[in-house]
Amino acid sequence: MGDKKRPARLSVATYDRELLSLQIELVKLQEWVRVGGHRLVVVFEGRDAAGKGSTIKRVTAHLNPRIARIAALPAPTERESTQWYFQRYVDHLPAAGEIVLFDRSWYNRAGVEHVMGFCTPQEHARFLHQCPIFERLLIEDGILLRKYWFSVSDAVQEQRFKARLDDPTRRWKLSGMDMESITRWEAYSRAKDEMFVHTDIPESPWYVVESDDKRAARINMIAHLLSSIPYEEVPLSTVELPSRPPSTGYQRPPRDLQTFVPDRTADLRE
Repeated sequence: MGDKKRPARLSVATYDRELLSLQIELVKLQEWVRVGGHRLVVVFEGRDAAGKGSTIKRVTAHLNPRIARIAALPAPTERESTQWYFQRYVDHLPAAGEIVLFDRSWYNRAGVEHVMGFCTPQEHARFLHQCPIFERLLIEDGILLRKYWFSVSDAVQEQRFKARLDDPTRRWKLSGMDMESITRWEAYSRAKDEMFVHTDIPESPWYVVESDDKRAARINMIAHLLSSIPYEEVPLSTVELPSRPPSTGYQRPPRDLQTFVPDRTADLRE
């Protein structure tokens, strides 16, 4: 990927401070969406191990899951495979006052389905023709649509795959499809370039997030999302804790009538 010099990484303290500041703003954005009845769709696409999932976790960390939800669709069922391609994604679009984050999206057809031969050349060509039309219809109907492509170098991707091999909490993330992403690196690059030619349109542009540095990628992506939406802080209603009323004689049942989880921390304190 050339000899481009990487900038110094953010310190953990700086990263944590900036991330928290942005997450507070995301809560304000959420309330603006909720109260104003807006609809926000954020598409996360990119290379395997580019950091999409970890960024989504930081975006949703302090949001209300009833308002902001993640759509990560599995492979289509036999019935869904006979539907209009975009049909099953439409079911997951937000209603008024909702935010939907697509952890991969309809762009599967332009990437993995095309490269792996899971769709025909005709289906791929039809997608590239219909996708801009589909997205213009969403925007015309008032949906706020933001699309992010997470870009990672081949060397860093391979490092992250190797790290997952040795991490029992992330080993599940590795699949045969991930291994294919290594051997078909150039094929995926060509597919992405062709996808951008057809779908990087003025009404719905792609925003590329350089993600060799995951901390920087998260900060940059969230900051851009916030800057791209004209949200305003919604005044919160005043809440006062009521005084606890005096006891009326309630007695808690004896502890030995209940089953408590064992105190695992007792051994850790010794």
